[in-house]
Amino acid sequence: MTAPTDRRLTPSTGKVAAEHLRGSVEAQTYVTPVAYRVAMVVTDLLSAPDGTRERQLLRGEVFHVIHKEMGMAFGYADKDGYVGWVDIGDVLSHPKQTPTHRISAARSYAKSTPGLKAMGLVTPLPFGTRLVVLSEEDGWSRIAWDGGQVTRDLYVPASHLMAIDAIEPDATAVAERLIGTPYLWGGNSSFGLDCSGLVQAALHAVGLSCPGDSDLQEAAFEDATGPYQRGDLLFWKGHVAMVTDANTLIHANAHHMAVAYEPIAEAITRIAAQGDGPVTSHKRPTYGDAA
Repeated sequence: MTAPTDRRLTPSTGKVAAEHLRGSVEAQTYVTPVAYRVAMVVTDLLSAPDGTRERQLLRGEVFHVIHKEMGMAFGYADKDGYVGWVDIGDVLSHPKQTPTHRISAARSYAKSTPGLKAMGLVTPLPFGTRLVVLSEEDGWSRIAWDGGQVTRDLYVPASHLMAIDAIEPDATAVAERLIGTPYLWGGNSSFGLDCSGLVQAALHAVGLSCPGDSDLQEAAFEDATGPYQRGDLLFWKGHVAMVTDANTLIHANAHHMAVAYEPIAEAITRIAAQGDGPVTSHKRPTYGDAA
């Protein structure tokens, strides 16, 4: 029996494994995953029940659960297959409706009353949050907000929303929309992003599959030739950036502690000088009609 080698993409605890791994991974029990939806605005995907954050999931995303213990659920994210643990309280066991829209603004909010000047509870929402829109009136979208024991309607500016299956035209423009977002290791929300989180958000928005970590992204895309083009990806060991033009890139990085522009030549020199080596590859995702 030959087991997959990357634990990040192998939904198995060693004792319990997803049913589709039967025959390739040894386990005491094989379980058919159960699809849950994330209820919290943002939740951490951990390496172990008491482990460190490796990635994040946003409200409305699907998480396939195969095991529960210690108040935690083990499984994998539907969007990229990334494996880990989330707090059971952060997922809904029986989501009542499928999201119809997603937040397309860099950041937005939901509030308990519609209207520009209306008062009420405000809940911040990051880019990519998936929501169920019930109706729209006077520039406000009424959304279903299921909090487990409490179900109520909230309101989001309609201009901050996009249909769930809509395809954005320019991945780099999506990344540029997130300029200034704070840097957060393992971050996948516009409250905090890391380098691979930024790239994944941008590529998913234009309808491209994209893994969660930079090394997986480097392996996923074809090598590029010739001059840098908008939308190209540059990789270093443990880092990725997106080209905005022939001389400039955009990346979430700890040097700026934010999503920031940087001249390509300066970034290459700076990263080498800090001991992280040269560019390891130049990739060009196939954007097709979404370029």
